[in-house]
Amino acid sequence: MPSKKVVKNDNKPKFRFIDLFAGIGGFHTAMHSVGGKCVFASEWDKNARITYEENYKAIEPSLFAKDKEGNYKFFNADINDVELDKVPNFDVLCGGFPCQAFSIAGKRKGFEDTRGTLFFNIAEIVDHKIKIGKKPKVLFLENVKGLKNHDHGKTLETLLRVLKEDLQYEVRTKVLNAKYFGVPQNRERLFFVCWDKEQCAAEDFKFPVGLDKNLKSLFDVKELDKVVATKVGDILEPDDTIPEKMTISDKLWIGHQLRKERNRANGKGFGYSLFKEDAVYCSTISARYWKDGSEILIDQSQKGKNPRKLTPVEAGRLQGYKIVGNGWKYAEAADNQNNKNKLPTMRIVVSDKEAYHQFGNSVAVPVIRTLAKEIKGQLLQTK
Repeated sequence: MPSKKVVKNDNKPKFRFIDLFAGIGGFHTAMHSVGGKCVFASEWDKNARITYEENYKAIEPSLFAKDKEGNYKFFNADINDVELDKVPNFDVLCGGFPCQAFSIAGKRKGFEDTRGTLFFNIAEIVDHKIKIGKKPKVLFLENVKGLKNHDHGKTLETLLRVLKEDLQYEVRTKVLNAKYFGVPQNRERLFFVCWDKEQCAAEDFKFPVGLDKNLKSLFDVKELDKVVATKVGDILEPDDTIPEKMTISDKLWIGHQLRKERNRANGKGFGYSLFKEDAVYCSTISARYWKDGSEILIDQSQKGKNPRKLTPVEAGRLQGYKIVGNGWKYAEAADNQNNKNKLPTMRIVVSDKEAYHQFGNSVAVPVIRTLAKEIKGQLLQTK
């Protein structure tokens, strides 16, 4: 008898997510990689919007559909202008929301305490979905580590009260460091994973704290000695392709050193940070990196040259984006977890200044991707 023909089913069920305070799409890259479909995004910065559309239009063309007047239907600009009824239903809400001062935080007014802040926009979208019977299954949020202690902890207390009491979600929070997830950057961020117990069977959510050499999640901080190895050299472009303008001037280099001496004398640590390519990780890249590169300078003393800034390509790789650029200084880095062929390539389509600003503001993609896998497996049960 002839064997039965096996028909491969490529129509795997997808979960739907929205991407708020989207930036250049770190959440989008990560959620898409585990089967998510983005149905709505919001980002107000015009240059970030250019980068976002350029890099995700081929992945989710419907996200950038326009109405008869030429206005985007699902790619929103100002989150304060969102029409709640026009936000498609979704399973997961993603958002790296800005941390703003909470003028009346701590007065125990719950949902009302967040008015005037950008967190309120998140809560308002979710509240609307709850009222129409379409409560999102999961909220996946990110913020700076300092949010934990902002206003003596009152801000976080307010956010947790809204999430738990007003919106009725189970909530877990954790500070995670990108250096344990395969990128050579010491970058700590606070993550929120919230789920609806009526739709998700899980009683708890276990945060991964890093990835091992096989890119499997580690859940015990005692196992962090097993994390995937990293080094600054993994993100570098070939030496002969680095523009001379990346090497800082004598004046700037002298200024960095003098400032560091002054700060040290005053009991402060800030001045500049210099790294060799075999360093396991470097400092946190910030949105101000374009100004002078002081937080991450690459040592070039072996060449008799002043230190240099990262190129925009290297800055993006430091956040875990796959960017081909001029190639890799070390061939093996081209095939690490962040650069494999199956992952989408990030294209830089803005000025160097804007690129630095965008990457400095971005999430570290491997951290988000790892959390996305765990959210899918632990909470969405769509393996």
